[in-house]
Amino acid sequence: MKDIRPTRRTAALGSAGALVAATLVAGAVMAPTASATGDRSGRDREMRGAAIAAERAAKAGIDWQDCPADWGLEKPIQCGYVTVPLDYAKPDGRQIRIAVDRIGNTGTEEERQGALVYNPGGPGGSGLRFPRRVTTKAPVWANIAKAYDFVGFDPRGVGHSAPISCVDPQEFVKAPKADPVPDTEADKRAQRKLAREYAEGCYERSGDMLPYMTTPNTARDLDVIRAALGEKRLNFLGVSYGTYLGAVYGTLFPGHVRRMVVDSVVNPSREKIWYQANLDQDVAFEGRWKDWQDWVAANDATFHLGTTRAAVQAKWLDLRATAKKSPLGGVVGPAELVSFFQSAPYYDSSWVPVATVFSKYVAGDTQALVDAAAPDLSDTAGNASAENGNAVYTAVECADAKWPTSWTKWDRDNTRLHKDHPFMTWANAWMNLPCATWPVKQQTPVNVKSHKNLPPVLIVQSERDAATPYGGAVELHERFEGSRLITEKDAGSHGVTSLANSCVNTRVDTYLLTGGLDTADVTCAPHATPKP
Repeated sequence: MKDIRPTRRTAALGSAGALVAATLVAGAVMAPTASATGDRSGRDREMRGAAIAAERAAKAGIDWQDCPADWGLEKPIQCGYVTVPLDYAKPDGRQIRIAVDRIGNTGTEEERQGALVYNPGGPGGSGLRFPRRVTTKAPVWANIAKAYDFVGFDPRGVGHSAPISCVDPQEFVKAPKADPVPDTEADKRAQRKLAREYAEGCYERSGDMLPYMTTPNTARDLDVIRAALGEKRLNFLGVSYGTYLGAVYGTLFPGHVRRMVVDSVVNPSREKIWYQANLDQDVAFEGRWKDWQDWVAANDATFHLGTTRAAVQAKWLDLRATAKKSPLGGVVGPAELVSFFQSAPYYDSSWVPVATVFSKYVAGDTQALVDAAAPDLSDTAGNASAENGNAVYTAVECADAKWPTSWTKWDRDNTRLHKDHPFMTWANAWMNLPCATWPVKQQTPVNVKSHKNLPPVLIVQSERDAATPYGGAVELHERFEGSRLITEKDAGSHGVTSLANSCVNTRVDTYLLTGGLDTADVTCAPHATPKP
């Protein structure tokens, strides 16, 4: 599924109108780097090309200007571009521009420690809103902002960085889509056809970019950005898929890391990237969906959806069946419902809004649910952004690793999982199925591990995260020697570092400001449960 970053998006394929967890899971490559050819000489060429590009970027710097009005980034945030090779094996070949932005540190020059570069996940997420944590005075980030310039970027293929596309955006969001849960073999054949056509559309619209839409290439872009910023070593904050980007960067460029925080961790094991990681998400989403239902039941006095998880689930199944029989407002069927309700197991901040809309529906207000779950065809800019994000998600996950091509395997694995984990399984399967017929060569994931000169990395993870299950943090912790793991116990919101939890916040501050870490791993109590 997609790791959905802080924004929701509609899944591309016929069925999955879901922000599926995919986002998060996304890229892979060979050690020490992946190439279009996949051989050792090709990987060496790519690393040499990255060094050449970084040297050029260090000389060129970044021509910072006021941001374009339509980027939605207020002063004093500044914007610019960094030039990188499309193919690092050919550093003098075609170049693309990576959009970056920044806001200066809020403290004194003496307090300044350089730039903190951010990736929010995806693949397909834009980091350009990161400097707005300063302009909006987000309290969790106030101490860090004194010491660091906050720097965001659109990864290759995203937004303002040579964007790719797989389908007309208005077609992409059109609703209602087919129910992701198939009733018949004919339903499965229809979804398979949609997935194959989506993969073909990616090639038709963006084929020149697809071979180079990999996590290792984005990691190389990140190193060129570091050089363009004038930084000898990188300070990096990655969330969700951004943790995998960080893990690959730390493997390829260990001596270029100064400090790195990874939050809500994609399992970097080659065996997980990306097919198995998506199956693991289906299990974790079911667990967090039940957590939300328990909370709704405990707050029945507010929501009137039932006093037990079973009662809430019964109302969900009733809603789903009603929308399947006759889409609400003509546009909200089961696929759109999964897309909307999925944000609750993703983020605790969605618990109250989703439960409120659900409660209104049960009380007779269908329009509130239609307004929340239906696409807005008038929002052409938002729809284009959603389609682009999904295209990048698909392109990176499909190119990063080899996917099963046997439909029998997909069908068997997802049929088995669906029996006990029905909330997300089939929606996620259809979202990722284009990878089974992907039209360009698929790489081998990077073997993520420590190399000489990699400093200690801080890993932050909630215990019941749906999009990036807890085992991913444990796996990365084992692979990165000297790393420290902060576990938020009995919590499951995706993206921990932006939540108010002093046990977590003070340790992130201490690490980024001083490099200091606890002598052992730490378990923190959960952040406050949402109040209705």
